Amino acid sequence: MTKPALVVVDDSPTTLHQLEHDLQQKYGNRFRILEATSCQQAIDQLREMNVQNEPVAALLVDADMPEMQGSEFLQIARALYPKARRILLTTYEDSRAAIQAISSALIDYYIMKPWEPPEANLYPALDDLLADWLAFYETSQNQLRLVGHRWSPQMHEIGDFLARNRIPYQWLYVENSSEANQVLTQLGLSLRNLPVVICPDGSYLVKPSLVQLAEKIHLKTHAEQPFYDLIIIGSGPAGLAGGVYGASEGLHTLLIDQEAAGGQAGTSSRIENYLGFPVGLSGSDLACRAVIQAKRFGAEIITPQKATKVRLDGQYRCVELGDGTELRCHVLVLACGVSYRRLDVPGIGHLTGKGVYYGGSVTEAMTCIDEDVYIVGGANSAGQASIYFAKYARHVTMLVRADSLAKDMSRYLIDQIASTPNIEVKTSTHVIAAHGKQHLESITIFNDITQAEQTLPATSLFIYIGAEPHTEWLQGIVRVDEKGFILTGSDLIHEGRLPEDWALDREPFHLETNVPGVFAVGDVRHGSVKRVASSVGEGAMAVMFVHRYLDNIALRT
Repeated sequence: MTKPALVVVDDSPTTLHQLEHDLQQKYGNRFRILEATSCQQAIDQLREMNVQNEPVAALLVDADMPEMQGSEFLQIARALYPKARRILLTTYEDSRAAIQAISSALIDYYIMKPWEPPEANLYPALDDLLADWLAFYETSQNQLRLVGHRWSPQMHEIGDFLARNRIPYQWLYVENSSEANQVLTQLGLSLRNLPVVICPDGSYLVKPSLVQLAEKIHLKTHAEQPFYDLIIIGSGPAGLAGGVYGASEGLHTLLIDQEAAGGQAGTSSRIENYLGFPVGLSGSDLACRAVIQAKRFGAEIITPQKATKVRLDGQYRCVELGDGTELRCHVLVLACGVSYRRLDVPGIGHLTGKGVYYGGSVTEAMTCIDEDVYIVGGANSAGQASIYFAKYARHVTMLVRADSLAKDMSRYLIDQIASTPNIEVKTSTHVIAAHGKQHLESITIFNDITQAEQTLPATSLFIYIGAEPHTEWLQGIVRVDEKGFILTGSDLIHEGRLPEDWALDREPFHLETNVPGVFAVGDVRHGSVKRVASSVGEGAMAVMFVHRYLDNIALRT
């Protein structure tokens, strides 16, 4: 197979030669380095390569080319190679324009000239960008095929599970795909067998459970040991941070998740205000990096497994899983996050998974090409989804109950939405009914200001409202507030008095629950800041308190 290409465009022979030399030295064993002295030459080359289906990993172009700006060239090249990483070569004086290009999603990164030494000023940035591209490229060569009905809830559940675990797959809907029906005929299957997951080796699964699917794609579904120093329930940003810091500091660490690493943040199409990532990154990318990091330090991650019960056995904490397995540990961290609140209006229930979705993986945008999409919610997750869906849908309508996006959404998202022509925001508006027999066909909305009611045709409604902690399984063990969020630290102290069931002669640590040695972090914790960076901070901070707790146990014994 042809090696992926790195395409370099610069009108200066000296700069072009130096860049080609540096790239060849570092990446020549895995990539072809192709040069062009003009943007038009590079465009012609890319078009020819596209016809031949030759892969391109990255495009590096001087910002100030004679016939067009480098950012203009990258936009043209994007249409040919949308997954290729786009990089501007710029000077200090032009860096402001490069930052603006990043903000408007024209480019992925910029590199300052001169970049000597490349070991410090060129390779680190390219390593990161190319690693992301290679992860996508190498797995997409052997993607799964998912055959079924578009409006099947199980089809949606399987697709969401694969997407959140970064397993590439191809939707094949029997309603509009001749390939889907041909595949069923070849396998001797009928519509009664749907959905079907077909693997690259030709094997297939009929109506698989998520555990069966996880085992087929080689996810770890069972713990290797019965006992751990630290067990973390949930592998969103808070849980993954706890796993990284716990394992890196020598704790035998296990993370358990009922769906996939990343939590609710893992479904985000683009997080642009996370420190250290000026071009932003998807929630899936963040989760993938954190999973690799945690495993590198020795943490174990199992999924999909649901924690169903916690019990105490002296100084040990025991976790029962949905398959009946019980695991024991010294310390338990609850990082089980939250889910989107259900919309309680007539017609929604039986249409969930059939055009009505809570959240939504980025792969679902591909099913909405040239369609009208409705998004319910006015916080960051709804804003990020709207911008992403707008790249594929004909029109995106945001239905926001508040009178302004400014109440719950970051300014950068508000500005992006305002500058996206096919996004419409309806404030003071909410859904009062959903209609459809086999799938969603229309919705009825109501405006609180005008008191106007309107029924609109709709096949895709994505809901991003509120946050519900699922802590019922912890009843009788840890204390929660009236909404179900877990109480920790000083929130357990009432009028200067410790909880009645608190048996130690110290106050609970900041992230500790009413049960010594059981901590809560991230969105599931009462009073937490619902931001990715805050969750990561709490997960890391919890490990410090875990060590203090373990030190106290050692002293008592």
